[in-house]
Amino acid sequence: MSELTPLDGPLSTPVVMVPPRGGRFLIAIGGGRGGVGKSLLTVNLAVYLAQLGRNVLVIDADGTGANLHSTLGLSSPPVPPRDPRSAARPPTLETSVPGLRLLTITPDAAAPRASKRSWWAEFLRGVEGDFIVLDLGPGVSSGTLDLFLSADVGLCVTTPEPPAIEATYVFLRALFLRRLRKALMRERFKLKIVERLMSELPPWPLPLDLIRVLERSDPSLAQLALGELARLSPRLVVNGTRVRTDNDLGITMQAMSDRYLGVDLDYIGHIEHDDAVWLTVRRRRPLLIDSPTSKSARLIERIARRVVALTTTREPRAYEPRVDRRYTLYDVLGISRGASDEDVRRAYKRQRELFAPGSLPLISILDEGQIQAEQARIEEAHDTLLDPNRRRAYDLSVFPETEAGEAPPLSLRKPLSAEQLQLQAELAREIQLTTEFSGAFLRKIRESQGIELPEIAARTKISLAHLSAIEEERYTDLPAVVYVRGFVREIAKLLKLDPAQVDRTYLKRLREGLAALGRPVG
Repeated sequence: MSELTPLDGPLSTPVVMVPPRGGRFLIAIGGGRGGVGKSLLTVNLAVYLAQLGRNVLVIDADGTGANLHSTLGLSSPPVPPRDPRSAARPPTLETSVPGLRLLTITPDAAAPRASKRSWWAEFLRGVEGDFIVLDLGPGVSSGTLDLFLSADVGLCVTTPEPPAIEATYVFLRALFLRRLRKALMRERFKLKIVERLMSELPPWPLPLDLIRVLERSDPSLAQLALGELARLSPRLVVNGTRVRTDNDLGITMQAMSDRYLGVDLDYIGHIEHDDAVWLTVRRRRPLLIDSPTSKSARLIERIARRVVALTTTREPRAYEPRVDRRYTLYDVLGISRGASDEDVRRAYKRQRELFAPGSLPLISILDEGQIQAEQARIEEAHDTLLDPNRRRAYDLSVFPETEAGEAPPLSLRKPLSAEQLQLQAELAREIQLTTEFSGAFLRKIRESQGIELPEIAARTKISLAHLSAIEEERYTDLPAVVYVRGFVREIAKLLKLDPAQVDRTYLKRLREGLAALGRPVG
């Protein structure tokens, strides 16, 4: 097996995360559009798992044209079972990779209605293997959606192209509608209400738009739909990236999915465009075997490790869609209330680029009029938050309950003791370019400056619980890494430290700590 890379950080650091034995995990790879690299990810993810010594079954569930056998060097695909209800053991083919077998199914051959059970999903429960990896075909047929929803981990693959991004968003909407219909299969009257209201909306409506319409007609039905929406937890992989903006696409699609669809789309990595992929397809060999040191192979391995981390726990992510969409001006720019003027300017530039006409992450979500409204809101946020008087007035109107408890200016705090001044001098000598900022070291710096945690909480709007968890390095009590990054940078600014160095070194400890605990790193 090729040398592996860590979940994050330099690609040259080898580490292997081994999945636990005794479990059985179903991983589905879909996304709506063909030709985006689902088969590439499926085959190489299966190879990665098999190389870790696990029994892996890769299933070609692309009813439009099964071709995984070609990528694995086989002359023909296995004959698919005609009926998933048959008691006969399905025929599988052994591949040249030890521990890896191939099976072909046609999920739409017996595609059930919403009121019927998913035959293929039940069929897969009886298939043997430590890991079952499904390559789903394009489109949003009921059989494809059922298989994706039945998986322990579902991966959506897209590319930085408008048709692929639009197909991904349609796939997410279809997942929600399929889940909602299945939840109402025993309540036909409520299902008819949903169908009637959907007929009044555009095709493939945004989930949040449908829920708002349901609230006006049947609040209890809206709550049920909101619960089904909150349970969706697809992951996103962006394939074929070429430039920096392509690499950022996954993060922005995640944010847009949360804001406008209400879907908790978790971005787990990208795969760069690489001629090595084309060459390995010509040679009919998996990329991780034919070209294991290529950049694309290393990035796939990184994604594979994150998938393995996800299989270590089946606990659902805590997520609540924001139906009311009441975003403050800080939310509009994606900054905290403690953001500096420079933070506001950077965020403003980033949001202007994101909400520009033709922006890829907004494809099929916002029309031209909605984009113009968002641009006006961004301008309002920029002008208000950069004007001290207007910002103060805005904070008083939006956050009146927190203003009275704000910490006093630094100049009004009591003078530092001689011991604190001496400790500051010692710390100044300790802080170098290579200094690692642990939670204990950050606490020591804070105490040397006479700053209490409640003061940091008041100034940064970070909760005391999260501040305490950062200092005590209780990693499992912290939110996703992207939020912790923002927290530690705000703390660093308040303590007059280099935010980039604090961010880099603390998050390195965070990822190592989570990996040691066998927890997924977001």
